[in-house]
Amino acid sequence: MGFSGELVFGRSGRPLLGAPVFDGIDQSRVTVHVNWPRAGGWQTLQFGGDVIKKPEATLRALVEWTGSPACVVSVYDSDVAMAMGLGPDVELWEACLNLEKAAGLWAEVPDDVDDMSEWISMPMFAEAVDRKRAELDAHVPGDAQGALNWARSTGFGHSVTAASIQEVLRSGEVFAEELFDTLLDRLGFPEVVDPESQR
Repeated sequence: MGFSGELVFGRSGRPLLGAPVFDGIDQSRVTVHVNWPRAGGWQTLQFGGDVIKKPEATLRALVEWTGSPACVVSVYDSDVAMAMGLGPDVELWEACLNLEKAAGLWAEVPDDVDDMSEWISMPMFAEAVDRKRAELDAHVPGDAQGALNWARSTGFGHSVTAASIQEVLRSGEVFAEELFDTLLDRLGFPEVVDPESQR
């Protein structure tokens, strides 16, 4: 099985896990991983399971606490991820990561389908996937621009084109969460830093 849970990305001079929005989380019972940071105080937390019940509320609370843009990414079994970003001076944006897998997983299933194994082998399934792919793809230009505006509000991404962000949103990986790192890199955020190298 892949990873299911949330990635939380934000900037602070203090540990991000110390944000009040995480106070109710029992870390002795929940899998919480602090990923390698990026220069400038950018941190990524990984929460396994369904600890974060309301991603948007968590995102808004984190932006308020840090006074800086942040992002929450909900990952579903490493197949698909939904990224949501916000900043003090930038509107909420959302983007689907691993669009091709999302189209297959979220294609509309007719009410009269009883056997999913038969359904996925039918021409109608391929047509349903095509429709869902087109629906998701139609959002890509706006989602890419939203992500780019968000990055630029932090001082990054000014030399990045919307087309290059669209390319990431249309790309695929075995593990959807890896696409979030790719997206941050493409948006111009600082590279990940090995904490041991800073000692």
